[in-house]
Amino acid sequence: MKRHLTIRTAVLSAGAVLLASTAVAAALPAGAAAAGCAVTYAVPSQWQGGFGANVTVTNLGDPVNGWTLTWSYAAGQTVTQAWNATVTQSGAAVTARNVDYNGSIPTNGTTSFGFNGSWTSSNPAPTSFALNGVTCTGGTTTPTTSPTTSPSTSPTSSPTTSPSTPPPTGPADITVDTASRYQTIDGFGAAVSIWGGAWSTAETQTLVGLGPNQLGLSIVRTGISPVSGEWGTQVSALKTAKSYGSNVKIMASPWTAPAAWKTNNSRTNGGKLRTDYYDDYANHLNSYVQYMRNQGVTIDVTSVQNEPDWHPDYDSMDWSGTELQTFVREQGAKVQNTKLMVAEAVNLNYSYTDPTLNDAAARNNIGYIGGHLYGTEAAGRLKPYPLAQQYNKPVWMTEWNLHAADGSGSNIWGNPANATVWNETLDDIMRTVHKSMESNWSAYVWWYGKRYYSFIGDGESAYGTVAGAPLKRGYAFSQYAKYVRPGYQRVGLAKSSKASPLEVTAYQGDGKVTLVILNRSTSAVNNAIIQVPQNVSRAEYVATSQNASAASQPVGVNGNQVSVNVGARSISTVVLTL
Repeated sequence: MKRHLTIRTAVLSAGAVLLASTAVAAALPAGAAAAGCAVTYAVPSQWQGGFGANVTVTNLGDPVNGWTLTWSYAAGQTVTQAWNATVTQSGAAVTARNVDYNGSIPTNGTTSFGFNGSWTSSNPAPTSFALNGVTCTGGTTTPTTSPTTSPSTSPTSSPTTSPSTPPPTGPADITVDTASRYQTIDGFGAAVSIWGGAWSTAETQTLVGLGPNQLGLSIVRTGISPVSGEWGTQVSALKTAKSYGSNVKIMASPWTAPAAWKTNNSRTNGGKLRTDYYDDYANHLNSYVQYMRNQGVTIDVTSVQNEPDWHPDYDSMDWSGTELQTFVREQGAKVQNTKLMVAEAVNLNYSYTDPTLNDAAARNNIGYIGGHLYGTEAAGRLKPYPLAQQYNKPVWMTEWNLHAADGSGSNIWGNPANATVWNETLDDIMRTVHKSMESNWSAYVWWYGKRYYSFIGDGESAYGTVAGAPLKRGYAFSQYAKYVRPGYQRVGLAKSSKASPLEVTAYQGDGKVTLVILNRSTSAVNNAIIQVPQNVSRAEYVATSQNASAASQPVGVNGNQVSVNVGARSISTVVLTL
């Protein structure tokens, strides 16, 4: 039995690529489960003192059941947290072991895992890896001792699917109906800091990029300060999002007009915009859009007001629905090179948007309806908005923030496998993304993208996160954001009784059908068969769970059907190229 062993090591940092290889012959011990391998080590993001790495192991020999990958660091790097593998370190030596769902690697199959690490003076790539104790050599090695068992036949070609997911046969459990079409998706996103510093270039790339350990956000929300001198704070991050991401939209929301234009002469505690300043406010919004445009940033969507129904002791401004209607009708056309949104009420209160929708002149001056998710479900409005649909105005959910899991201890946020964090993420946040899509909403925008309870860490020591490093919540959200791209259209589907525990939405675009599957039950749904109208030329299956972060999973393909194993308490995405 021959073992084919090679290694490819790549470090991507600051635009540089480093390739390292080794060719050390080694004999396989009797009965070892090691196989020929290729290892790709990539660092897609690096920041001062820290980095994120992704490791992919390709099995070039006979099937492996249970694996351990080892390497050493030469510059004192330290692994701080990992996903899709159990990673330990003793001095310079690092050991990564499979977790329960990815221990089997078929011939020519791959498995991958990722981790965050720290570095001091430099961060060179490891120069050698060993799979199950055998150094990858780049050549062919024959065992010096015969293995205790041998396969009855040697594989002549790589299997097309993992043995754990045979090619599907039989009736479908999820049948996609591309003839039934619903809303067009505008995207999934998060906000930059409204009162504070901007995302760094690397952080922005992690949030909007489509590469390994990147989250694929396609909407970035920013604030419109009442002080024009503060408008430049976010320019760099917004330019990076536009240039580095794919079809990224920028949305801008004002919290208040300048104090002198308001009835309470204050930026805070609500207060209404004086009617004699309506034209000044319209010019203020337009000036912001044109300023950003001159900086190379298109503001795709401009809200008239963030939370007109909430009057806290920070920047805020009070409107009624009829006042918004009047402003939009009489002044809305002055805000150019963007589309206006009304009105981001706290719980999508229709009384703040119906007046504008029912006024033809006002309605023609807006492009979107916006609302926040605070209390929306309890109020019975996490559902389709018929009046918005009647007038073809896409509905965006533009803010929600939930981190009740804090009650279980502040340091939980830095632990990617923390059960409390995962339960809140799956049962509250991802469930509401699913329901918003079923409600024909076109966008879902979370609160801050960079925060200890959000998509990437902010580095606050009390909460245990690493600044700029992806968090579990970010990987879960990316199951929508990264794979359901702007311009895709939600399509219909039907489920069998076997698939009844699954919450599924399907989308079509770019010659693909994409399904996002939530399994919030405590039982896996194995060998779930998905059927689409055309034959599948390529299938990709990625899952996030308490112990996995955007991990590639095996998928079986047979004509227009695919089969997948849907893990318990998971969110996963199936991307089918037709």
